[in-house]
Amino acid sequence: MKVITISREFGSGGRELGKRLADFLGIPCYDHEIIDMVAERHGFDKNYVAHISEKDIRLFYPSTIAHRFPVNRPAAQQPLQITAAEQAVIKQLAKEGDCVIVGRGADIILNDIKPMNIFVYADKESKLARCRERAPKGENLSDKEILRNMKQIDKERMAYHNLLSETEWGSKESYNLLINTSGKKIKTLIPGIAEYVKLWFEED
Repeated sequence: MKVITISREFGSGGRELGKRLADFLGIPCYDHEIIDMVAERHGFDKNYVAHISEKDIRLFYPSTIAHRFPVNRPAAQQPLQITAAEQAVIKQLAKEGDCVIVGRGADIILNDIKPMNIFVYADKESKLARCRERAPKGENLSDKEILRNMKQIDKERMAYHNLLSETEWGSKESYNLLINTSGKKIKTLIPGIAEYVKLWFEED
């Protein structure tokens, strides 16, 4: 079974890379589909699941919010339920066959099946340019605001990864392949990455 996980810095193009790589290899790519599955199976609002996904879940433990809410308050448990449901969906998808899974700690969650783990990163200028290119119509954030959002999202992704693993998010020890997309068109990188992926699984 060939399962590829994509971890990424915000704005690096990791999501696009995962989708293009899956299409090139002729296998499914799971990203927002995981959120949809969790929401549908457990009756959560999709926007709420998306908000919780890849957050630092330590923020949601009852001990950290008991000063504001009763410990037995159902809403206080929902983020942890969502995280557990998300992990179950990821394991199920991996069992179903070859696929690419973007984010959500899949590299750690699927450690027992030894997926190929890819980390995608880029320099600040490239990430800013990509964020501006993909910004919703009418959104006019300053570079400072984009960088602040970028830093916060990456901080949450790092905390989520580091909670599940002893290795550091983004460190070379955590991945099988690190890809720098600075100044590159993602689609031009795919053939080379796909060839490397095929060789990696053959050797493995």
